[in-house]
Formats: sequence, C-alpha cells, structure tokens
Amino acid sequence: MAEQGGIDCDVLVVGGGINGVGIARDAAGRGLRVVLCEKDDLGAHTSSASSKLVHGGLRYLEHHAFKLVRKALAEREILLRSAPHIMHPLRFVMPHDVGQRPAWLIRAGLFLYDRLAPREFLPGSEAVDLAGHRAGGPLKPAFTRGFVYSDGWVDDARLVVLNAVDAREHGAAVHTHTRCTGVERHPGHWLVTLEGAAGRRLLRTRCLVNAAGPWAGNVAATAAGASAASLRRLRLVKGSHIVVPRLFEHEHAYIFQHPDGRIVFAMPYEGDFTLIGTTDVDFTGDPDGVAIADSEVSYLCALANRYFRRQVWPSDVVWSYSGVRPLLEDAAGSAAQATRDYLLGRDSDGAPLLSVFGGKITTYRRLAEEAVDWIAASLNAPLPAWTAHAVLPGGDLFGPVPDKRAVLEFERWQADLQRRLDWLPPGLARRWSRAYGTRVDVLLDGARGLQDLGPEVVPGLYAAELRYLLRHEWAATAQDVLWRRSKLGLHLPPGCAVAIDAWIASERLPAAGAVLHEPA
Repeated sequence: MAEQGGIDCDVLVVGGGINGVGIARDAAGRGLRVVLCEKDDLGAHTSSASSKLVHGGLRYLEHHAFKLVRKALAEREILLRSAPHIMHPLRFVMPHDVGQRPAWLIRAGLFLYDRLAPREFLPGSEAVDLAGHRAGGPLKPAFTRGFVYSDGWVDDARLVVLNAVDAREHGAAVHTHTRCTGVERHPGHWLVTLEGAAGRRLLRTRCLVNAAGPWAGNVAATAAGASAASLRRLRLVKGSHIVVPRLFEHEHAYIFQHPDGRIVFAMPYEGDFTLIGTTDVDFTGDPDGVAIADSEVSYLCALANRYFRRQVWPSDVVWSYSGVRPLLEDAAGSAAQATRDYLLGRDSDGAPLLSVFGGKITTYRRLAEEAVDWIAASLNAPLPAWTAHAVLPGGDLFGPVPDKRAVLEFERWQADLQRRLDWLPPGLARRWSRAYGTRVDVLLDGARGLQDLGPEVVPGLYAAELRYLLRHEWAATAQDVLWRRSKLGLHLPPGCAVAIDAWIASERLPAAGAVLHEPA
C-alpha cells in the first residue's frame, strides 16, 4: 500500500454493516482515501437481520420521537429512488382492534405520519372496510375496520453490498474477513493492526471510524488514546423473525399490535412465504452466537394467530433469523421503547475518531452524510455531500440521476429486460432484475445464450452468477450466496450449500476483498 507522508489512508472504517459501508461510500465519493475492514462477511450480522423495511417508524410516534420519525420519513423516498431494484413501495394494513387504541387516535397518528415529511410519490393513508378489501379476507371476521398507509421494503443484505460496491468504485479498498486487532492513537494518525487471510499488517490512517455495530462499545473502549467522548453505553436488543409458508395471496403487508403494546409485521416474502417479526428482547452475551429462542417463536406465532384465520405453529416455521441491535441506552423501561435514533461520538482530541452508536437502516445514508461532513472538516478537506442525488449500482434504470420513474415504472423496465434477454428462464430474469438491476449486463459478461452461463451448479444458480458474486460482491461461501446475496436458501433442496462450496473451492477465486491490497 503506497504511503503519502507515512499515511496509508485518510479514513479507516471498522465494520462492514450498513453504517460502515455507507460512510465508506460517502467518504470515497468525496475524494478521501478510504479503507474498510469487516471481520466476517459484509452485513453478516445486524444489517441482514432487519425487518427489511424503509420506514419512518409509525410506532415511534407513541414515544413522541417526532424528530426521528421526520428524519426517517425524509429519507424514505430518497432511498427508494436510489435503488429501485432492491427496494419498492409497500402498503401496510393495520386492522383495528376495538380493545386497543381508539380509531380516531390511529387516524390522527396516520395524518401526522403522512405530513411530517414531504411525499412525492407514495400514496397517503386511508381508512378501509376490511369486509370489502382484499386484505380483509385472510383476517378473522372480528376485524372489520382498518387503516392503510405507505412505507417501503428493502433487501437489507443487498443494500449493504451495493454500498460497498459503490465505495470500491469510488476508490475505497474493502477487506472482508479482516479483523481490527489493535488500535493506537498517535499525534497525527492512528496506527491500526489488521489481520486477514494475507496475515497481519499495520496501517496508518488519519481518521478512524468505529462502525462495529454491537461491538462498537468494545472498539471504543479498547482504542488506546480515545477520550470519553467516544464512549457510550449501548443497550443490546435481540430482534428475531420467523418465515412460514405464505398466509395470504395479495401484496399488502400487515402491521399488528400485541396486547402487550408491541408492534409486529407480517409481510409477503420471497413469493412463497410470509415474514413475521420482530421481537425485542434485551440481550447479553456474544452477538456472534445470537439465535432465536423457542419463546420468541411461540410469541410470534401467537400474535399471528390472534389476527389470521389460518393458524401457524412452531412446526410451520421454515426459517428464522435473529440480530442484535446496538441501541442507545436511554433508560427506557423496555427494549421496545428504547430509541432507534443514532449518535455520532466525535473525538477530536488528537487524530480524529468517530464512533457510531445506534441507528436504523432507513437513516443510514443521512447518518453517513453527517459522519463524513465531520470527518472531512476534521481533515481540512471540506468536500460537498453527494449521495442524496446518486443512485446505487444497478439502480440507474432510466439514467444516472435518481428518478421516481424508476420506482413507479420498475415493472415496465423489468418487462423490457425480459424481452431483451428472452433466452433466460422468466423466473431467473425476474430474480436477476430485482437483485442486480442494470448490473445484469456485467453479470452476463457477453453471454448470449443459456449455454454461455456455464454449468447450473444448483437449480437456478449458474456458474456465471457465482463468478460475479465472488469477483464483484465479496461472496466467499455458500452461506454468503444463499442467505445474503440472495435468499435462494429458502427455495433450494438440502445439499445445495455443499455443492456451491465445492464449486467455489474448485474455482479457487479469491473473494473480492478477502486479501489486503492497494486501494484503487
């Protein structure tokens, strides 16, 4: 790695979750020399274990978190325009339970939700008669009245990867499976020890960003020379979800309230399934070992059964996942009430150190922009923000500028792609269009027929796609491919992971960032 005045990079980001990759992307796009290290796969933990929503957080209005909701709502349409292939608008149905909040109060909350931030293309809320609405059919007869409002859906794991891809294309070096094992502050730089597949090396950076998620408190506490401004107590909260066979045929999602006050979503998922979650359970222990508890499965099934005609049981669960959310400790009485807002711990007592505490997927871009504003000023490089007016890789369906047309006319673009690539199986073309957008052409690499894609390693997964994921998206294992770069693991028979890992081993292709290398 070339050094300039003994410094290897301007910014080292520790953590490859959504906040880390968002900061790396923004900083690289402003011309800063950026390196990011992640101890596992990109988005391997909290950032791929969300409820898959781009939303303002309707329930946060109950806790008077108006600033957070306004901030998230302002980001909602910016994000949808930036990546219309991996995000889309979603209408939510809220059945009214006469034993809970009065209807007038819910209507007032939705009125406020519609107006806290501008909406350019998302429709507003409305009251509905569930007896005559398609979404009323799967519900128990007692639920006759409801409300409908708008938010958005996102493929969270792919959002992380696409930010990393954009960071690299702006010059950042992204190293997965690389741990930060030592941090020392010096007068004009940080000296950091990184350990990865290529061994151990020292890196000098002008600014250190601690975006380690559930491990952020540990990184801040062990950074030699860090001041008290970089330390913040986190409340670790486990959120778990279950996936069951499809409970309804329409494309609306549901928002349910449990008698204990918690909110749970039930959403269409991967065509054949329904996603139900999340729980909020205070967590202690190692975030690497997080897993859903039997009590959480029972809780989510019981809540679904309170509303749906078709009953679900733990034995119906085909997949589950859990993540640990690093929330700001705010003395809230329950995990559900803990704030989802973020805090940037700014430490300028020497070489700059920025620690990221809290946050949610919807506000990641705004968080990154605020973070890099401070970083750039601290490094005497006040460069303008840019991400609010940029698309993510594959999102340039109708040009390089974010446009609501790409959101509202995605299906038309998708149909045009299928006509152009009429030799692709329709299901594969649809999946690729949603996963890769315009980057489908990079994946194809000149292929003009199915035979050009190489062997079908497992059903629906060809060698060409696997090579793309290894070369361009840091995939290194079957788990990366089946559960983060895609959700093919839900659709494929047992044994496919073994076949994919065997194919990867036979290719002997290094993952895109597994080996420490020069920034581009």
